[in-house]
Amino acid sequence: MTLYGEIDAADAGRVRAAAARGRAGLASGLAAVAGLMFGLDIGVISGALGPIARQYHASHLQQEWIVAAMMLGAALGVPVAARLSFGWGRKRTLLTGAALFVAGSLSCALAGSLAGLVAGRVVMGLAVGISTFTAPLYIAEIADSGHRGAMVSIYQLMITIGIMAAFVSNALFSYFDTWRWMFGITAFPGIVFLIGVAFLPASPRWLMMHGQREAARRALEELRGQGRSVARELREIDARLHARGSGWALLRADRNFRRTVLLGVMLQAVQQFTGMNVVMYYAPRILGLAGLVDHARLWGTVSVGAVNVAATFLAIGLVDRWGRRPMLICGLVVMSIGMALLGYSPSAEVREVTARVLAVGGLACFVAGFAFSAGPVIWVLCAEIQPLRGREFGVACSTVTNWVANMIVGASFLTLTDRLGLSGAFWLYAGLNALFVLLVARFVPETRGLTLERIERELTAGVRLRDVGRATPAAPGGI
Repeated sequence: MTLYGEIDAADAGRVRAAAARGRAGLASGLAAVAGLMFGLDIGVISGALGPIARQYHASHLQQEWIVAAMMLGAALGVPVAARLSFGWGRKRTLLTGAALFVAGSLSCALAGSLAGLVAGRVVMGLAVGISTFTAPLYIAEIADSGHRGAMVSIYQLMITIGIMAAFVSNALFSYFDTWRWMFGITAFPGIVFLIGVAFLPASPRWLMMHGQREAARRALEELRGQGRSVARELREIDARLHARGSGWALLRADRNFRRTVLLGVMLQAVQQFTGMNVVMYYAPRILGLAGLVDHARLWGTVSVGAVNVAATFLAIGLVDRWGRRPMLICGLVVMSIGMALLGYSPSAEVREVTARVLAVGGLACFVAGFAFSAGPVIWVLCAEIQPLRGREFGVACSTVTNWVANMIVGASFLTLTDRLGLSGAFWLYAGLNALFVLLVARFVPETRGLTLERIERELTAGVRLRDVGRATPAAPGGI
């Protein structure tokens, strides 16, 4: 600062950088509202399913397909999103998803039959599939390396807030036994998101892919502030764009790209087969088996949603400090313990009061472990590990896996409990979570603090997955 109170060049640069970080954070936050729609769609069905089943006398199989219809639509929406996000850009694709979400919500609210309801759920699923593909990708591309983990994790936070908001809405509307308003109310956040996305900047990396270098530079200056870092980032993006091949061609030609695609697929399968969405879709039923009745079950579900939100805040604060691998391993251990408590709670030798404590405690333990780790961290990793030239293809493969696995889990839980019993189903998920700890320790890289270009450079050079960031070349044939 000079004697006359003027801001010198260094101070002016810091002010511009701070303002740019604020704009980047705001853009990431707006894009992450896509997660709010996802969360609302997950949460609304847990409260609506009971009244729907009573009105239409739906069997267990029909209820499973009401749940799974959204996942089917989402799985179909991902390849659509991959094509749209490449040709139209990330921003326009997010707008398309928001419009479909509003249409699907209103279709469900006005449905006159089970078939109409399932069709509306498929449309909502298309919207969620488009958003879950595009939003983490967009956020990862506009965020700087030091804050990327936290910014992508905001997307998961919005999912948890959406779930809790739906749980609260379900509990309130349950007093009137009306499921239509449970769906109809979810259209309002979709409208807000539709308006907000219109003000987002374009992804600099997408602009570079389409030869719009000057527009990319302006976008980066808006997000980073002016300075040498912008020129350096443009050079790094440009260098990666000259890498050979894209999509299917890159998959066939490049063993290292196949590694990153398979890693993304594995991560999303792990996220779903932890059993988290079983808990979200059927939480009132699980709490009912623990002894809670009527409205108490739905308000108990709200408390589960609150734990989910609180633990996600913890993840946002730690993901760029602790790192991805330690958080995943820690969370999976906690989830395995939570599922084991749920599995033990229905045992004959456990007294009724103890069973309730074990069930509620196990549920809270599991949800906290997921929200702290696999929920946000896997979305972060899947957005980080794919090379720029094959990013749409790689993220599409992992996101389709998420929804296919989600559909399998959602469409099989009631049947699984009929075959194995509730306790057996929970013990199965406890064992899967323990297995996933070993998979993470063996295959998942640590990407904390690395630029997307460095992650890509090391992965495409054949660095062993768990050695990424340590600049250690992989041994021949290493994974």
